[in-house]
Amino acid sequence: MRTAYSVETVRNAERELMARLPEGALMQRAAAGLAAACAEMLGRVYGSRVVLLVGSGDNGGDALYAGARLARRGAGVTALLLTPERAHAGGLAALRRAGGRIVAASGNAHARTPEPGTGIEPASGDRIARATANSAAAAGFGVAEEAVLRADLVVDGIVGIGGKGGLRPEAAQLAAIAVDARVPVVAVDLPSGVDADSGEVPGEAMRADLTVTFGTHKPGLLIDPAHEYAGSVRLVDIGLTDVLPPEPELEALQHADVAALLPVPGAESDKYRRGVVGIAAGSVRYPGAAVLAVSGALRGGAGAVRYVGPAGDAVLARFPETLVSDQGPQKAGRVQAWVVGPGAGDDAATVAEVLEMDVPVLVDADGLRLAERDAVRGRTAPTLMTPHAGEAAALLGVAREEVEGARLASARELAARYGATVLLKGSTTLVADSGGGAVRVNATGTAWLATAGSGDVLSGLAGSLLASGLSALDAGSVAAHLHGLAGRFAAHGAPAGAHDVAEAIPAAWRDVRE
Repeated sequence: MRTAYSVETVRNAERELMARLPEGALMQRAAAGLAAACAEMLGRVYGSRVVLLVGSGDNGGDALYAGARLARRGAGVTALLLTPERAHAGGLAALRRAGGRIVAASGNAHARTPEPGTGIEPASGDRIARATANSAAAAGFGVAEEAVLRADLVVDGIVGIGGKGGLRPEAAQLAAIAVDARVPVVAVDLPSGVDADSGEVPGEAMRADLTVTFGTHKPGLLIDPAHEYAGSVRLVDIGLTDVLPPEPELEALQHADVAALLPVPGAESDKYRRGVVGIAAGSVRYPGAAVLAVSGALRGGAGAVRYVGPAGDAVLARFPETLVSDQGPQKAGRVQAWVVGPGAGDDAATVAEVLEMDVPVLVDADGLRLAERDAVRGRTAPTLMTPHAGEAAALLGVAREEVEGARLASARELAARYGATVLLKGSTTLVADSGGGAVRVNATGTAWLATAGSGDVLSGLAGSLLASGLSALDAGSVAAHLHGLAGRFAAHGAPAGAHDVAEAIPAAWRDVRE
């Protein structure tokens, strides 16, 4: 399982570990891992041009020490200091001894000019300008800009995990030059400008090709929108594992974790022991939602699927194994979990009836709008709500953009308000429990899953897992993982419909188990 810890927790763990180690040992471990990752990205270190964008504090120190290691291997390393007066002294000395070049990148008129004899070149006359690969020869570029444009690799050591807010204009413009010129970027611990704890991107931020993070993942590396800025993520072990607390801030299930949770029938299993899931979905206007929810449920591990609603004929035509009833949820027969809401239209009565039942309930789509908050909060059996960002925004009374920009906080807030487990769908799906604890994150999906009916398939799949006995947190997490994989298998780089996703679930299931 991949885990992520908050900035406060990481700093406490680092302090505890540093107290046991020789001074500077932890930074040297980080720098060694960073330098190795940079060398791997370069392919050939000797003769390559590496530019370090260096801010203040330990993040800049990691970059400087890594740069010194690369310089000793024959790379031409230039450190551009955004705040020369606060650059890491030990890192500067190490890079200088290794033959690196140090430039004060600040073009701020109020910035202090480097003192003579410091070995730091001034950046007087620098003009920061956006550049593309086709405008690299534009007149007026200063030392800093030219260094970035000519680089084979840029190392982002501007801001560490404690940074708040976006990049300052000068750093943002240097970052833009690197991105526009398509120079590969390696971020130190976290792309500068993104929030390590929340995954929010409050302003301009560095877009990295690779992020080398130390000790443990940070939540922002796993959650969009920040996740999008991180590129590939490489974790460097610096010895924090033994001093981190057992419960992380965030968890990302891997194949082995999901495989351990998948319900597998035993020799004496029958359809009732495997679990029966009820689907109350669809309407005269949206019969397809019922068909798709049933298609997901049939592939989710439950022994049988009961359907209640006006789309019974459509469901039976597609899936004759479904147990269809026209008597309403209360008289449909025994079930271990219900799914309510997909394509329900304005059928508030059915939603309310299902919420009164003392079994786990998944609420999706129209059901989210129709469910009374007090009815959800008053339930004693587990409830799993599965909104997308727009639905979550409506429930929270905020703009959709606010949810998309603060996904972790939104999922937690919605879970707390409704006393339910919340699966917030998106490019990185989050599953938050009402009782707090680690939030689950899933990134197995693909943009091709943004297609009508895909969420109905997910609802049926998760409901089936609920009926088989998984907790709401586990059912949501496993369903998101399988659904994402199924989306990838179904699309395979081309458009796919929701029915294709449902049909690919068995392949995803086998892939996880094998």
